[in-house]
Amino acid sequence: MKLAIIGGGGARTPLLVNGLIQSDLPIAEIALYDPDRPRLEMMATLARTRAGSVALTTASTAAEAVSGAAFVFISIRVGGIAARAHDESTALAHGIVGQETVGPGGFAKAMRTVPHVVGYAREVQAHAPGAWIINFTNPVGIVTQAVRTATGARIIGICDTPTELYEEVCHALDVPSAESYVDYFGLNHLGWIREVYHHGEPQLHRLWDDQERLTRIYRSLLFTREFLRELRLLPTEYVYYYYRASDAYRNVVRTGTSRAAVIEQLNQELFAQLAADVQEPVTVYEQYIAARDAGYMQLESGSAVPRVKSLWGEATGYDRIALNTVRAIQFHSNAIIPLNVQNRGNLPELEFEDVIEVPCVVNGNGARPLHSGAVPDAVRGLLLHVKEYERLTVDAALTRAVETATTALARNPLVPDRTTAERLMQALRLEVGSDPGQTRSDPRA
Repeated sequence: MKLAIIGGGGARTPLLVNGLIQSDLPIAEIALYDPDRPRLEMMATLARTRAGSVALTTASTAAEAVSGAAFVFISIRVGGIAARAHDESTALAHGIVGQETVGPGGFAKAMRTVPHVVGYAREVQAHAPGAWIINFTNPVGIVTQAVRTATGARIIGICDTPTELYEEVCHALDVPSAESYVDYFGLNHLGWIREVYHHGEPQLHRLWDDQERLTRIYRSLLFTREFLRELRLLPTEYVYYYYRASDAYRNVVRTGTSRAAVIEQLNQELFAQLAADVQEPVTVYEQYIAARDAGYMQLESGSAVPRVKSLWGEATGYDRIALNTVRAIQFHSNAIIPLNVQNRGNLPELEFEDVIEVPCVVNGNGARPLHSGAVPDAVRGLLLHVKEYERLTVDAALTRAVETATTALARNPLVPDRTTAERLMQALRLEVGSDPGQTRSDPRA
């Protein structure tokens, strides 16, 4: 079996490759493609240290990489980390928290990214028509919906955020996650756990009045216990940006930096060390990953200490979710995994074609969402608001129409009004008003 990774120069490629190779998948070749050849070669060299007998190749074109592949992973960052840094600083300058998947930063990333991922999906259709696309590229829900809208490619969006919350909640409840069913619903980076069942019995009632258990769920102080008790739902970490947008903004401004700036510095140090041909490149790489993970949401939450990854967190991570999804399809295992898929009436408040994030049964037929039912009143308004913004953003990213783009950005819950949206449109320096067919085919991943 051949696998392909578009965006193979990304810093997390060795993690993904290592997880795939150590699995029981019958992999003969993994082909990597990235328009940034120096970074691609660095990451490929690092990944080969644990590749064993699997052929790890680098392709000169996306078509070459995906040709004959059974699964194609897409994880790209158009414009590199510099684009993210610009987006985040622009948002902050307009009084809005800078983040790459929500707010103006998420909008800008979608506008830059969608045409390229759609282009890659068409390459997959042409050169590997039976392949499944596993999309990591943020904002995952918007990008996945855009590909479904513009192509007939078979695509599944993945994110580790729901599974990470699953593990934290089950650990706090002292029930094995493998024996539990988690009733989860929402959109990518806008999801909630409604209930956890263990041997058929609901468990969340044990949390609401147990201060110690409730505190254990979130490793950063994102939501107060009083708020969670009233909500009677457990939001994923990214919902923090909507519930506490002002706090997130103030916390980031107080630090005088941004998450993108921190990652940019870490990246520069990593690639400088790898280019210097250090004696222990794997150790250098592992230290980089640990430092990057430790800073996750630290600035935005105002946490004084880096985040320490849970021991049970080994079951999560993009690489693990990707592997679990591929294995479930390859071995027809009917695994239940939270994924980004077409709604098909699952959440009745949303449209049939909308991409949502819910538990799915995954087998050789792909990922089929389990029934979630009506959205609770307490979060229905926010979910509908964000989904409307996502639909408009998909339309704007595909048509490149200035008016549509401005309307989409104005509809983002973190953007206060259309005047601010118009100013942001100028400051973000997005390529709109042009023929989407003229966008570059080779972004910097």
